[in-house]
Amino acid sequence: MNNYWFITDENDENTRLDNYLSELFDDFSRSHFQEMIKNGKILINGKIKKSSYKVKIGDKIEVELVEKEEKIISPQNIRLDIVYEDENMLVVNKPSGMLTHPSEIEFENTLVNALLYKYGENLSDINGYFRRGIVHRLDRNTSGLLMVAKNNETHEFLAEQFKPKIPVLIEGEDKGASNSRTLIKKYLAIVKGVFKEDFGTINLPIGRHPKQPHKMAVVEGGKPSVTDFKVLERFKDCTYLELDLKTGRTHQIRVHLSYMKHPILNDTLYGGGNFKVKTQEQVLQAYKISFTKPFSNDIIELEIEPDEKIKKVLTYLRGRGQG
Repeated sequence: MNNYWFITDENDENTRLDNYLSELFDDFSRSHFQEMIKNGKILINGKIKKSSYKVKIGDKIEVELVEKEEKIISPQNIRLDIVYEDENMLVVNKPSGMLTHPSEIEFENTLVNALLYKYGENLSDINGYFRRGIVHRLDRNTSGLLMVAKNNETHEFLAEQFKPKIPVLIEGEDKGASNSRTLIKKYLAIVKGVFKEDFGTINLPIGRHPKQPHKMAVVEGGKPSVTDFKVLERFKDCTYLELDLKTGRTHQIRVHLSYMKHPILNDTLYGGGNFKVKTQEQVLQAYKISFTKPFSNDIIELEIEPDEKIKKVLTYLRGRGQG
């Protein structure tokens, strides 16, 4: 018997409790968790809820679970590009191609493997051993800045900054999401096609693709999702963008830009593949982050240079001449 507890993030918001748990523990079925919920083996913020309960950002979920098989995540001596560090946390520059944390089928060469080697047990364990220290995630082929908590108190402090502050309006209705947070995350991307507007907002709900469950999509009834964009540079058939996430849904930037007919270059999952300049999937980087330092009022602002994928594509586009 093992006891786990988790803090839900934006990617989990409005997900049914039984679905959330079955996705978290792939070895157990949804019906298994429905039975556990009925038997009071799962608590939400210290209380028993129904299987149909829709989780909210920052919910504390306690799970009393009998593991089928213990999985070992081994520390690995993998170089970490540490951009910021203090006694409670660090911010790393995750390279493209690296998983943020192990999955049910990949147990090696992830950021968590590297963190375990350097910090051992000095990492938060709120979200389980697979996600030691991980407060938020980046897609495997998205590079950039990612926060790591060294203890559970810091994890909770940082997670609080992801919570909604004021409502987002979706088609004129208050959906209870956020368009103002203490956390600021900005990205760089190069997309297909030319944006006409210099700046704007993409405000479209995102959910699981109805026919391709490995993908996300703009869907009716999806989670409120808001992305601000600003044009940095235009070319004859591409645009260089800065993107500001107001919410943080799974694949949000990639889905929003694809829906707008401007998929990110070389993003084979969302229609941006086969650009003339080859890169390791999507040309997307989390390059700037701003947050409140744990247990203080200090604001930490961090920014890194464009990564090699962006530099490589920009060199080609600028050498070819602008439109």
